[in-house]
Amino acid sequence: MALRFRRRITLAPGLRMNLSGSGISFSAGPRGASMTFGKRGTYLNTGIPGSGLYSRERLGGSPRSTAAPQRAGTEKVTISAQVKIEEDGTLIFTDSTGAPLSEYMIEQAKKQNRDAILGAIQSTCDEINQRVESVAEVHLATPRPDTKPTFDPPPFDLPQPARPAPARPGFFAKLIRSKREAIERQNVDALRAYEIKLAEWQRAKVDYEATVATRRKLIEQDIYTDAAAMEQHFEGVLGEIEWPRETAVSFEIPDGGTTVLLDVDLPEIEDMPTKAASVPQRGLKLTVKELPAAKVRKLYMGHVHGVLFRAIGEAFAALPTVQTVVASGYSQRPDKSTAKILDEYLLSIRVQREAWRQIDFGNLEALDPADALGRFDLRRQAAKTGVFDPISPFSA
Repeated sequence: MALRFRRRITLAPGLRMNLSGSGISFSAGPRGASMTFGKRGTYLNTGIPGSGLYSRERLGGSPRSTAAPQRAGTEKVTISAQVKIEEDGTLIFTDSTGAPLSEYMIEQAKKQNRDAILGAIQSTCDEINQRVESVAEVHLATPRPDTKPTFDPPPFDLPQPARPAPARPGFFAKLIRSKREAIERQNVDALRAYEIKLAEWQRAKVDYEATVATRRKLIEQDIYTDAAAMEQHFEGVLGEIEWPRETAVSFEIPDGGTTVLLDVDLPEIEDMPTKAASVPQRGLKLTVKELPAAKVRKLYMGHVHGVLFRAIGEAFAALPTVQTVVASGYSQRPDKSTAKILDEYLLSIRVQREAWRQIDFGNLEALDPADALGRFDLRRQAAKTGVFDPISPFSA
């Protein structure tokens, strides 16, 4: 049994035209009891819809056919099938209309498309596990503190307009004045259009070069002396970070650019992924399990420390004159006395650049962000299980 597309066109209620590699035929009647008329003769089709069981009986021969009639139920059947993998690992097989396939047809699909189905299962497994890895490894992208900021401008990829080649009059156009003059007007119009496009391109290039020069000066000169330039640059740096969970970072740069104050709105523990997946060696299935509550809390503990670790590192890397970073992270939690949702600070760290340099940024895979931040001036009241009590953050 092969699985492929076969096109069927409804001409009227109960009447359909079938297009296939063997030609055109017509079918009349409802599902489960229909007749097909074609160049090979007339057939009665009966069966139980959705079961995969059917019978086909020849009623009349084709006037041009002398082949022996085929036995009922022995012809090749073609269908279109697709598989959808749910978050809980369930595989759902449907036909081209979205109707579920019978168990028999599902088994045929698995036999004929095993590699493709296994690839889809593995892709879903990787996607589920990547959600866990992304929150656990947020600190791995932290830049080195002593990398000098540079500006690498995007290319000016607007192509310069090409000057049109003038159309030249042919033999007859040279003899006929009106044709010759029409070609000349055509050349003049083409040249004028080119000059307009060229002027637009030149203006765009001048604007691009001015923007590049301004941006390069901002990053390579102004951030060393101008607090406003520092704020502009650092805001752009933070805007380019793709946090794995919703995270908002606000900041201030007081003291002439030697200190940065970071205020980080952290994700909630409810935002942490709660599932892990695996693909068994035998069979075509996806196993999805709920993470234990203790594992989720530990994941949250690592994530919030990783977020602050990354934010501190970005500040030191983007702003060379900064010597101190104060980073405080807060979350929205209900007040136990009023039940109102309030901002509660979970941890606050004060870090000096010289101490930050002691971290081996070439081996961050071996670093635990919670332990790393514990080396600095840290305010934190949390159990190793990931339960935080509120704290008062550093003010500067």
